[in-house]
Amino acid sequence: MRTFSWALVASLTTALFLSACSPDQNWRDVGFEGSTLKVQLPCKPDRTTRSVPLGGVPVDMQVVGCESGQAMVAVMTAPLHAGGDANAVLAGWRQATLTHAGVKQPLTADQQQVWHRPGFLPLTSATRIQATGQGAQGQALSMYAVWGAVAEGERVRLVHAVVYDRRDAADLAGTLFDGIRP
Repeated sequence: MRTFSWALVASLTTALFLSACSPDQNWRDVGFEGSTLKVQLPCKPDRTTRSVPLGGVPVDMQVVGCESGQAMVAVMTAPLHAGGDANAVLAGWRQATLTHAGVKQPLTADQQQVWHRPGFLPLTSATRIQATGQGAQGQALSMYAVWGAVAEGERVRLVHAVVYDRRDAADLAGTLFDGIRP
């Protein structure tokens, strides 16, 4: 399903990580324009908004990201187009992200679980994963990621958060994911 320009998101995320620099674990609240969604990031984020095809329709995706130590952290959000299938779009987004990160698939049951948070929609495609992928230079990277959706009035907002690190970043990822709230 070619519903999203994954190369654009990967390039955008890489650019955010290369340009960001802050002290480790200096947590702060971050909001998204036109949304009630809030996240906590461990470092001062860079921000960007790009028009990308999501679910086959161009939408404005907001991205915040930063580097915390050796970890790269990003949260992306976009409105689901009217009439869009949130489960299908999240599943396509997840598959494209895992493929781009060089994650061997299929994932085992230990590597993925349902991700339901207070205020989030209980979708079957709302998931949390932990896997090993490859960085741009071919190095092994630990990857933690979540995908979910929240209702904002009559609209649905899709959310994806990810942590990449050369070492285990389970604690960082857990704090990041727990700090996402509608």
